[in-house]
Amino acid sequence: MLAVALGFGLMGVLASHFIGEHQSRSVEAVRVDRLWAAELEDLAGQRQALAQWRGQVVVLNFWAPWCPPCRKEIPGFIRLQQRYGARGLQFLGVALDQPEPVREYVQSAGINYPILLGGMAAVMLGQAAGNPQGGLPYTLILGRQGQPVITLLGAVSERRLEELIRPLL
Repeated sequence: MLAVALGFGLMGVLASHFIGEHQSRSVEAVRVDRLWAAELEDLAGQRQALAQWRGQVVVLNFWAPWCPPCRKEIPGFIRLQQRYGARGLQFLGVALDQPEPVREYVQSAGINYPILLGGMAAVMLGQAAGNPQGGLPYTLILGRQGQPVITLLGAVSERRLEELIRPLL
C-alpha cells in the first residue's frame, strides 16, 4: 500500500517540477464531507479527527520528507503558522511516508503545526481534497465555515500563500 502512495507521490513530484511553482485547481472536485469526517494518526499514534479544526482557516498540505518542493515550502508554512495562528489559522500536514522519516524531518525542520500520517488513507484523503493524481506537494485552503477556497498543486511561496489566507482571517 505504501508503495502505491509513494508511486503517486513520485508522479506528483515530477508533475510539480514541470508545472512550476504552483497551479491552482478547481475546488469543485473537493469532497468536503469526506474531509471533515476523516481521522488520521498523528506522530504519537493518536487518531485525530480533522473536524476538530473546523471553524478555523485550515491550510491542509499533503507532503513527504523526500519531496524537494515540499521541503522548500515548509519553512514559509512554519512562519505563517507562527504569525497568524492566534488569528485562527491552522496548518495541517498530511505526510505520505513512514512515521520515522517524518518524525526526523519534523524535528529537524522545527515544524510547529500538527502532522498526520496516513499511507493509503492519506492518498484517499488527498483524492477527496481534489487531488486525484496524488501530486505532491498539494495544498487545500479551507475557510472558517469549512468550505474549500483554493487548491494548489506544487510548491507555493510564502508570499502567495499569505495573500490567499489573510482575507480569510
